[in-house]
Amino acid sequence: MVAASLISGIRYDSAASLIGAALLLGILNAFLRPILLLLMAPLIILTLGIFIFVVNGLMLLLVNQFVHGFHVDSFGSAFWGAILISIVSWILSAFFRGSDGRVHPLTHHTRMRQVKGRVVRSSKPGEL
Repeated sequence: MVAASLISGIRYDSAASLIGAALLLGILNAFLRPILLLLMAPLIILTLGIFIFVVNGLMLLLVNQFVHGFHVDSFGSAFWGAILISIVSWILSAFFRGSDGRVHPLTHHTRMRQVKGRVVRSSKPGEL
């Protein structure tokens, strides 16, 4: 995690604790964060989205409680770490998201295979 090297209040003892913290943060972001964002929606709307960084900081503090060897000194460190993690995540997602907003796996095909089947055409002009 980039935050552990750039934010002075976030540190780790070993690479294993850093990987464990990253995995737990990913799991919490996948399952617990949507529930928290839904519950905190009025505050998020009132603060024009800034409160999301508070929720992300709380998630980082929660990881601190469960992963031994991963340390977050204060909520301020967690808040700035959450902002940094959000920026890095935003930059990385720009490389992996398509124009439709979905994540597409990177694949390499040497040639296109032709598929046999029926072609469905619309009777209206301009539609597929």
